[in-house]
Amino acid sequence: MMTMDRLVEFAGNHPELFVALGVVLALLGWSAVRGRLQGWKAVGPLEATQLINHQDALVLDIREPNEVGEGYILNSVHVPLGQLKDNVQRLIKYKGKPVVVACRSGSRSYVACATLSKNGFGDLYSLRGGVVAWQGANLPLTKKKP
Repeated sequence: MMTMDRLVEFAGNHPELFVALGVVLALLGWSAVRGRLQGWKAVGPLEATQLINHQDALVLDIREPNEVGEGYILNSVHVPLGQLKDNVQRLIKYKGKPVVVACRSGSRSYVACATLSKNGFGDLYSLRGGVVAWQGANLPLTKKKP
């Protein structure tokens, strides 16, 4: 077990690593808090399934075309993140519904949530862990194009 003296010694001997650790921890904390402050939250695959089944949530798949070969979440709408700003009008009909944003691993969906929020969407969720987590929860994907 590391004692406080050893931690101080490590920080003194490796200040750049200690600062890097602080930056990484701050960024992780910010990403966890950012969504709540801006009006959306992260949900796991099972919570997303409940939103889909009980609240008729839209699943917005923002993966790039080369990533979608593994399949789509059934009935999802595919708009690559790089094209989202130009295609927000296409999604206006879903404005009153909850929207679950899915990327491959959950790291890009916050950017899409911010874009949607700026365009008046209110009930936004980021799929924590993305499509990888969806598959990990043994939830189905379809090869049928959305």
